[in-house]
Amino acid sequence: MPQKNQIVELIISDMTHEGSGIGHLDGMAVFVPGSAVGDRLRVRLVKVNKTHCYGRIEQVATPSSDRIKPDCPVSQRCGGCVFRHISYAAELRYKQAFVQSNLQRIGGISIDLEPIEASPLESGYRNKAQYPVRMQKGRLAAGFFAPRTHEVVDCHHCKLQPAFFGGLLEAVLGYLTEFRVPVYDETTGKGLFRHLYLRYGQRTEEVMVCLVVNGRALPEEQTLVQILLKVCPQVVSVVLNTNDRNTNVILGPYTRTLYGKPQISDLLCGVRFDLSPHAFYQVNALGAERLYQIAAEYAGLTGRETVLDFYCGAGTIGLSMAHLCREVIGVEIVPQAVENARENARKNEIDNARFFCADASDAALRLNQEGIRPDVVLLDPPRKGCAQDVLHTVAEMCPERIVYISCNSATLSRDLALLETLGYQTVRGRPVDLFPRTNHVETIVLLQRENS
Repeated sequence: MPQKNQIVELIISDMTHEGSGIGHLDGMAVFVPGSAVGDRLRVRLVKVNKTHCYGRIEQVATPSSDRIKPDCPVSQRCGGCVFRHISYAAELRYKQAFVQSNLQRIGGISIDLEPIEASPLESGYRNKAQYPVRMQKGRLAAGFFAPRTHEVVDCHHCKLQPAFFGGLLEAVLGYLTEFRVPVYDETTGKGLFRHLYLRYGQRTEEVMVCLVVNGRALPEEQTLVQILLKVCPQVVSVVLNTNDRNTNVILGPYTRTLYGKPQISDLLCGVRFDLSPHAFYQVNALGAERLYQIAAEYAGLTGRETVLDFYCGAGTIGLSMAHLCREVIGVEIVPQAVENARENARKNEIDNARFFCADASDAALRLNQEGIRPDVVLLDPPRKGCAQDVLHTVAEMCPERIVYISCNSATLSRDLALLETLGYQTVRGRPVDLFPRTNHVETIVLLQRENS
């Protein structure tokens, strides 16, 4: 039986979905973060269970051909970029294999996936950052929470963010120091400044600075505004968000504009969207454009179709396709998102899209009463996937095609297995990488109604 702190030699032969390499010791799996398939390693066992172990690299004896020198000093600590130590080509190959494996193993889906779509940008692609600011070891720390903790990994210049985000963060830290603004303490609930939240419109180049505080005001607010404008002239919105609750949720319900507009705008697939602090928007807008283009291709739109967009959010996917179909009907259970979708349609003068607030069953009843049967249904649920009643409701509507977009190929595979029992066949699929260097990947699939 292996022992904790024992040093063993391993060859990494596979990779987990979380980005850890897998080696084997006397038939027992050993999971090693920061490793690559083909590595020959000396590994210290840090945790030993009955069926598997966890290890830490002590020495890379023979590196894999996939291995590159990590270019971020904190990537192993922050837990975000699990693939920072391998080439992007290797990362794409791993992600393709992950999704293919889940489809077969979990869903029993045997299609061959189309080649993964790479992100247009490997670095600097994120248009949003939320930096917790805390006092640690007697000094201000700002960056990202370490995995499964609330310890802040101090990181001002993350390679996933635009370079100027770091300048804005350091400007805010300088202001907090100069004006002796107390930062929030989670254990006591005291302190004023909680988070710095940045948004960026990659097409419009507009920047929002959202200051999240445990109160209603900051000292010398207009002085801070001038500091931010000097550091980044692209800032068109500075807002103060109040979150005075003892919660892990970052934003509170009350927001006040300190400078410029209460939101920024961006263009996605030629459609302009307004982005408030609370609005959902894909963090990789350039990659999302390609994702939505593939979705439109899978939908097979000819201009005559009625498209039903479940989980429509602010309407980004449906509105990007409105010019290709007869009508878009968006359904969302969050009232504010529905209002945002309606406003986005109005501002873009899109008159063949409508949105209403309902769950799947109520939406199906309403459409049935109107005598409407969708030709195409779009599904883009959260990571937990679709509830079974949603899938049954969609199948009862008998659309010719279902286009399913998922950020979790495991729950996607589960849902595809159910849809195949309800008369649909999975005919196409493709991973789309919106999150380079992380273990996340989007997947899009097309299902067709059998005997159609």
